Amino acid sequence: METFIKAISYYLPETVLTNEQLIAEFPEENVGKVAKRVGINIRHIAGENECASDLAVKAAEQLFAEHSIHKSEIDFLLLCTQTPDYFMPATACIVQDRLNLPTSCGALDVNLGCSGYVYGLSLAKGLIVSEIAKNVLLITADATTKQIHPRDKGNRTLFGDAATATLISTDGFAKIESFSLGTDGSGYDKLIVKRGAFRNRKRVEDDLAFDDSGNAVFPNHLYMDGPEIFNFTLENVPKLVSKTLVVNGLMKEEIDLYIFHQANKFTLDFLKNILEIDDKKFYYCISEIGNTASSTIPIALIAAMKENVLSGNVLIAGFGVGLSWAGCILKIKKS
Repeated sequence: METFIKAISYYLPETVLTNEQLIAEFPEENVGKVAKRVGINIRHIAGENECASDLAVKAAEQLFAEHSIHKSEIDFLLLCTQTPDYFMPATACIVQDRLNLPTSCGALDVNLGCSGYVYGLSLAKGLIVSEIAKNVLLITADATTKQIHPRDKGNRTLFGDAATATLISTDGFAKIESFSLGTDGSGYDKLIVKRGAFRNRKRVEDDLAFDDSGNAVFPNHLYMDGPEIFNFTLENVPKLVSKTLVVNGLMKEEIDLYIFHQANKFTLDFLKNILEIDDKKFYYCISEIGNTASSTIPIALIAAMKENVLSGNVLIAGFGVGLSWAGCILKIKKS
């Protein structure tokens, strides 16, 4: 059975954090240079009482309104988030109730970040092909900035908050083709929030330490080993692209557009050059949004549609926390 993306919408929190604001907070640091290097001008920040379920509900309501989708049609909800409202229950259950979806609707959380959207598409396709569901609502929602220490200028420069909602069904504008997925859990600690869950429940009072390279580490908050994540990306994403082409029986020349996880412009430029992708076929959508984890690819898909550059064979690829990676081909219907 063929599966398609039928519609996508997204929600961005109202609060905005600009480079100028960051520079004012860190006047003696090179925040301006870092921001220029990663290609981000502004980020949207979830409000103090705005959590993943709030972002998710707003994105889904936007989807229903923009595309005239009836809630009664949804028979499965997948929520991809790494900032759940609670340890239990699954935030997807809360969102099902708040959206007033049918109680016959399945609902579960997917704990993934940067590769989460592509993984979510693979799960949605599996549900439809196995005839468990007909219309799957895939939501990505993260309030990542809540995990970042106020003095962590590096991660505050990179990350923003967002949510997206995608309807996957048996018809639509983008046919979901074959996937290439991968995981290397040996690098789990390269992008991590070390304390708060059951392995290390006790949070430390003095939330500041330093790693072997002298970089500031905040154990209660998000930690990212930037150089190691960069090396992981350069090693694995070219292989991912190659495998995604192979499993879909395509040549590089047959790809009309590449949409990667929008980690940062510096990394994306490196990947584009290593893979020798033509500028016109490589899509950027980060400067006014930032790195929004699992939401970057669907937001970029919407932006590409609005710019009328989404056509033919589109290769999407997510990579990061886990460490994990995922790619697939979307075949866009001719309008």
